[in-house]
Amino acid sequence: MTSFRITALAGVAMLALSASAASAQLGRQQGLVEPNVAPDSAILALPHVTPALLDAIKASRPILSATVLDSIATASSLDKAQRTTLYGKMFVHVDLNRGTDAELLLIPGMNQARVDAIKAGRPWKSFEQLQAQLGKTAATPAEVARLEQYLFIPIELNTWTDPIMDSFASINVGTPRWKREFAEYRPWTSMEQFDREISKYLRSRPQELKRLARYVYIEKK
Repeated sequence: MTSFRITALAGVAMLALSASAASAQLGRQQGLVEPNVAPDSAILALPHVTPALLDAIKASRPILSATVLDSIATASSLDKAQRTTLYGKMFVHVDLNRGTDAELLLIPGMNQARVDAIKAGRPWKSFEQLQAQLGKTAATPAEVARLEQYLFIPIELNTWTDPIMDSFASINVGTPRWKREFAEYRPWTSMEQFDREISKYLRSRPQELKRLARYVYIEKK
């Protein structure tokens, strides 16, 4: 194979990887545990998690915000330092476009200047510009990458692509099943329609509908 062809193929591969990264709407994960879907053993292995705290987490599922998670940990007698350590390993992802200051400030290493920078960039369509936006707050590329794993950009139900959905696979949202069902009912016209149609597949786990719904939206015409 000629060097020209090798270079060309490498260029195509890099473009494909770049396109996939640009389409990701769940921040690239670095081992962060999602308490709604993680197995008991993974949660129990985390710092400051007791069997009682695990039971409280399971009883509260679906946990739909970081502030709710924080209230559970607080009620289990974890002090602020312990909770911060735990949130370095486990968290409920925050919506980059709709997350509140209280949710964002629970992310380890977040501060008000970074929250303000995130809010100034709304509405976010991809993570591509987050690096530059948070760079204004003196966050290094490595720090932005760490913060990104706590965040997501909601999925627009009528326009999502496979790479967007695939980025959510690790938290049981971008699975082949939900890709198939979310596509089947296009065009979506309302969240009421979403609740009605998707609830058909969740009769044994009706609360799961609320967790799925927080990751999606319908663009108003």
